[in-house]
Formats: sequence, structure tokens, C-alpha cells
Amino acid sequence: MNRTLLPLCAVLLTAFAPAALASSFAGTSAGTSAGGSSASSDASSDSSGDDEDKIVLAARDDAASFVASDGAIRGARLEAALRTLRERDAEARQASDLELARAILAL
Repeated sequence: MNRTLLPLCAVLLTAFAPAALASSFAGTSAGTSAGGSSASSDASSDSSGDDEDKIVLAARDDAASFVASDGAIRGARLEAALRTLRERDAEARQASDLELARAILAL
């Protein structure tokens, strides 16, 4: 991994790790209890951030195709994720599409 990609991966991991943990918790039996439901509904009140997280996480398959094809295959979900990342993060604006796709795969 090159030196530019490491800080970008760290930024992406810190941005998306809470969403990944929350979604995995919601899938457990504890997440479906009455207490868990009210807690998860309170936590999901900031839906714009959650929607952005979902866009990026949904792009993993497209990112894998993009990386494997050395940029020849560009899916719509990857394009949406790249746009979202660049709107949210100044470091992402400086990264290439391939660097961002690799960072998405590292999530």
C-alpha cells in the first residue's frame, strides 16, 4: 500500500466503523429487543450520515471490479461512493479513483 493510501484508509475506517458496528448489532437478537429497538431508532435519527455510509459500503463489489480491472470497469455504485467520499473528505478529493476504490475494499 502506498503512503497516500494509508491515511485515507484510516480516515475511511474511522468514518464508517461506527456504522458497520451499529448495523451488525442491529442484526443480533439483542438489537431486536424492545430496548435495542428504541436505542437503534434514536441512533438512526441522523439519517443523512447513515445514507452516505450505506452508499459507500454498497460500492464494495463495484470497487473490487474496478481494482481488478485496473480501472476499466466502473459501476454506478462506485461512482456514487466516489462522489460521496469527495464531498465529505478533503483527503479524498486529492486521492485517485483507484486509491479510493482500494480504501473502500479495506472497510
